[in-house]
Amino acid sequence: MARWKPLPEELDPEVREFAEQLRRLVDRSGLSIAAVSDHTGYSKTSWERYLNGRILAPKGAIVALAEVTGTSPIHLTTMWELAERAWSRAEARHDRTMEQIRISQAREALGEYGSGEPAAPAAGRAAWPPYKDQLEQAVGPATAQAPAFGRPGGQSRHRAAPPQSRGGGGGRSGGRGGRRKVFLFLGGVVAALVVIAGAVLLTDLGGDGDDDTTTVTAKPSPSQSRSAPPLPEGVKCSGEKCAGEDPQVMGCGGEYAKTVSSATVGEAKVEVRYSEVCRAAWARITDAAPGDTVEIAVGGEGKQTGLVNADKDAFTPMTAVGEGEVAVACGVLTQSATRSCTDK
Repeated sequence: MARWKPLPEELDPEVREFAEQLRRLVDRSGLSIAAVSDHTGYSKTSWERYLNGRILAPKGAIVALAEVTGTSPIHLTTMWELAERAWSRAEARHDRTMEQIRISQAREALGEYGSGEPAAPAAGRAAWPPYKDQLEQAVGPATAQAPAFGRPGGQSRHRAAPPQSRGGGGGRSGGRGGRRKVFLFLGGVVAALVVIAGAVLLTDLGGDGDDDTTTVTAKPSPSQSRSAPPLPEGVKCSGEKCAGEDPQVMGCGGEYAKTVSSATVGEAKVEVRYSEVCRAAWARITDAAPGDTVEIAVGGEGKQTGLVNADKDAFTPMTAVGEGEVAVACGVLTQSATRSCTDK
């Protein structure tokens, strides 16, 4: 029986039970983790993470394991669904905990910021106006008070100004100055309106011959007019967003992947694995020797490389594959310097 590492203590009980069930299936089948990887299409590293409770296996990996071990996929999928819900709840609790920590830290920071004593605005207002004391000394307390609307006894403090004679120039001078200001203001407004109207007319006249610019601006781009279809549950990327990502981690492998071309290099086998859902491909090499490499590219661009370790197999990160494009995978044997690629 295989020797398994202890499962993390913080695992949810349902996730722990599911991981232990997967271990029992592998033990009963008599397969090594490398053999499980070869039969299911998921890497050995991924299966080590699944069986050690580090990440939850995707549904495609569970279905593939059920086929390899002769287990009912319905029963195993039911247990996976329970574990998946428990895993989601644990992630939600972790997110809430981190949010509460951030809120507490923010409150403490704001509390320290506001602990200083603010300046008393009342003292400043009490001293207003600043010249009150000097004014009272000069003209007396009663005169320094703010003007009132009425005086004791019903007498008004303000009296009507005596009519000015026609010969007095002060009134006319003030009137002419006020009217001059009004005329200047109105003249400025009229001039501004004239400038604005001229600018509008020039813009309208100049826009008739610029049909190409108007057409390009009004025409929506293809990316705006055609929205991408929603991704299935568990799939985390599509197209260019998958470039450089692990196909198993992003949910592009398993039931969503297939081998579209293959080649042999020595005793090793090189495959191009393509996921239509993710619109991406990756290369896989099996039965190779440690130090051998496998690579994939699309039209010579977006090259990704994988290195074979002691597992004798490896796969590359994903590269995006557009419509009508072909991904080519190549395997390189280090000892013999042999190189072989799939068909273009």
